Amino acid sequence: MTRFFADDFIEVTTPEAAVNRLAELYEQATSSLRTGLKQYLVDRQLPPDFHNNFCYPELRLTYQGQGEAPNSIRAYARLQEPGVYSITVTQPEAFRRYLESQLELLMRDFEVLVEVGRSQVSIPYPYVVEQGDELGASGVSARELSRVFPSTDLAAADDDAADGLLEWHELEQLPLSLFDAPRTDFSLRRLVHYTGSDWQHVQRWILLTNYHRYVDQFVQHGLGMLRGDSRFQSLVLPGNVVIERDMSEEEIQALLDSVVWHRFQMPAYHLKADEPGQGITLVNIGVGPSNAKNITDHLAVIRPHCWLMIGHCGGLRQSQVIGDYVLAHAYMRRDGILDRVLPPNIPLPALAEVQQVLQHAAAEITGDEGDTLRRRLRTGTVLTYDDRNWELRWAQERPQINLARAIAVDMESGTIAAQGYRFRVPYGTLLCVSDKPLHSEIKLPGAAGAFYESAVTQHLHIGIRALELMRSERYTLHSRKLRSFDEPPFR
Repeated sequence: MTRFFADDFIEVTTPEAAVNRLAELYEQATSSLRTGLKQYLVDRQLPPDFHNNFCYPELRLTYQGQGEAPNSIRAYARLQEPGVYSITVTQPEAFRRYLESQLELLMRDFEVLVEVGRSQVSIPYPYVVEQGDELGASGVSARELSRVFPSTDLAAADDDAADGLLEWHELEQLPLSLFDAPRTDFSLRRLVHYTGSDWQHVQRWILLTNYHRYVDQFVQHGLGMLRGDSRFQSLVLPGNVVIERDMSEEEIQALLDSVVWHRFQMPAYHLKADEPGQGITLVNIGVGPSNAKNITDHLAVIRPHCWLMIGHCGGLRQSQVIGDYVLAHAYMRRDGILDRVLPPNIPLPALAEVQQVLQHAAAEITGDEGDTLRRRLRTGTVLTYDDRNWELRWAQERPQINLARAIAVDMESGTIAAQGYRFRVPYGTLLCVSDKPLHSEIKLPGAAGAFYESAVTQHLHIGIRALELMRSERYTLHSRKLRSFDEPPFR
């Protein structure tokens, strides 16, 4: 680990200057590390001018707390107490818009000293490797490389800030953000592994689904947007296959035929807009709460504006009809996946901003309103299990389900909502009833096919429309309900 030099830190007076300095230091560090690594793989030697100074850049903010703090309803970019706030930063150019937007508000509303310098935290060599093939072909073992270059230290990557495990009064420097550079780099690499596409394609508006049929409709929707007059410019498929707006139908079909989505555990599809980051990403997370936690652990470092679960559920009420919608107002979490960090007795608040938009989008897309919409769209508690065959324990489970007044059951929604709560990412759930296991309406092949044909397209378009509506209300979307007592200033 590199020794700390105080002289490395210089004052910056604008958000742009801060990110420029972060980017300069990051480029110097990664370039030096990458150059040394490449030569070592060839001849086991380091360059003559090689210097062990490849540390993450650090952003530091000092707040004296003089005068009265501004009174704002904003949920983020707030300094709760005097002190020094700092965070290590990775990929500053990719996160430029996010960093500048947070700094702009803080530097405008508070009297702060902002400094940028080199941190004490070394960049692990795997995070500057492009593909990894060059490591295997070199014959150099990972153990040998870790003796020469800094390697990953998972003890240094945690979610303590997000989970409220930091004792702020004992810290010399307070966290400026939920995720530091090692934690962020860890997740960026995992996103590539699981989704099959470069993490920089991930958009800040995210749909999560548990059935591939939604993917088919999303791809068709994306192609329609590219063919028409829309703000969308490209569609990125798993394997980093990019379909551009000006491509011919023959070119598009050839690219579609080349995609092998099943190579990836949770393939992602990105509909990118003319404004960077403001498109829509759809991730097929598959089935189960473990997958739901896994992918949201990593998507959270992108700092999404919202993620929505749109998928299938089992209807628990006799009055429901296959194809009806369920808008979750509460969650009964029986998945167990987050119990150690967020016990199931902790309530997850419904976010009014998201709930209202989902209902409005459902009315707009279905054309229903009033009692007709209420018959089709039911609100209530969604039960999330980790056991796909929970029905086999129905006699034991019935009393609690009854007490909770649950109206639907699935395996992902409660986990996704809990992750949004943990990581301060606005969340919502709109499910579609695909079967009624307690009322002899199970998924038979013919009935299921008819349901998919008629319901999936409409359901997907409700989710897309909801995100489009929320995009115009970004300021109020990030709710104060998700902020804790001791909260980093960055959202």
